[in-house]
Amino acid sequence: MEKAELIYGGKTIGLPVVTGTEGEKAIDISRLRQESGLITLDVGYQNTGSCMSEITFIDGDRGILRYRGIPIEELAERASFSEVAYLLIYGDLPNRAEQAVFSQYLTQNSMIHEEMLRFFDGFPPTAHPMAILATMVNAMSVYYTDYYTEDFQAQTFDLMAASLISRIRTIAAYSYKHSIGQPHIYPKPDLKYTANFLYMMFDSPVDPYVPDPDIEKVLSTLLILHADHEQNCSTSTVRLVGSSMANLYASICSGICALWGPLHGGANQKVIDMLENIDRNGISIEECLASAKDKNSRVRLFGFGHRVYKSHDPRARILKQCAKTIFRNSDRRDSLVNIAIELEEAALKDEFFIERKLYPNIDFYSGILFRMIGIPTNMFTVMFAIGRLPGMIAQWKEMHDATPLKIGRPRQIYTGSTLRHYIPLEERP
Repeated sequence: MEKAELIYGGKTIGLPVVTGTEGEKAIDISRLRQESGLITLDVGYQNTGSCMSEITFIDGDRGILRYRGIPIEELAERASFSEVAYLLIYGDLPNRAEQAVFSQYLTQNSMIHEEMLRFFDGFPPTAHPMAILATMVNAMSVYYTDYYTEDFQAQTFDLMAASLISRIRTIAAYSYKHSIGQPHIYPKPDLKYTANFLYMMFDSPVDPYVPDPDIEKVLSTLLILHADHEQNCSTSTVRLVGSSMANLYASICSGICALWGPLHGGANQKVIDMLENIDRNGISIEECLASAKDKNSRVRLFGFGHRVYKSHDPRARILKQCAKTIFRNSDRRDSLVNIAIELEEAALKDEFFIERKLYPNIDFYSGILFRMIGIPTNMFTVMFAIGRLPGMIAQWKEMHDATPLKIGRPRQIYTGSTLRHYIPLEERP
């Protein structure tokens, strides 16, 4: 096996080099502390691999994203969200029989326990949908105890996974209806995944929902593009919590809470705020770019640049085409789309952004598309969570399939006080 060598204190320590299927290399430091007394320090784990995974491959320099080896472009164009969910969780695209069974599980588990509706009665209308979502997902471990044991069991996992994927859209739609004071709409068993969610969101006795194939396709694409993205903050949280053998519901709840943060799942809201500010105040594209480049300005260009992608975000390219597709319908025209396209084209020609590799990311167009579908801004992160759920489940399963399961236990470098002793209160100055 290829090895790297670390010389410390006159001693040479050999560290195995691990190579992935796409040629990625990593230095295995799992025995470094035992052999040298050293640990590594990597704040934010920016250069630390926490696991070996077969689920998602990213090459940021070349703008590549693949689920189980399949390019994201192919999946976005040709696959359904349920197919992608199955692919991520089980490793391969389902055959017809497997797809039929999985779809049946989703349909049978689309309704939530009637007793859980009382939770909604207790939430104020102003409650954030992400708070409701996290609460209700965690509560599923109370109402669906037949679906799991504390030990991972493959025979009950299928039901748990389908239950979460199906019911999360129902919970999300119910939270929206609750916030606007409308009655809940029960799911329809004859509607497909995204159509059913849209039906529960927008149907009402006075304004029946009429399915729109373009909108359904765009929403499915959005969910597919969000389905997994390697070891990001929320996914890593699911793995860390799940490593203690916490049940799937609790683990997913932790991931939803991590996703809630504005530096993670809430970024597309910032893009909408930026575009609305440009539109409302009549700011020109030139003025916007000039302010973003000014060190003394507080203006930030949200939706540009990515920690991973350095040439382009493949998901952003797909969503740009989606925006153009539904924008062709005059009933859906939105001034923010034109501003976004003009802003992107101007930034891509500007040397300042080219040199710094600041290209549009998925957040730049996802917020616009959610807005055009009719999703309120405070539910953008909820939509992210619905899409990311299959990836979280897949990562949780992959970790539990590994033998042995190791609990996450990061190290630290202590920088506090050295030894000191307790002083009684009456003797303190």
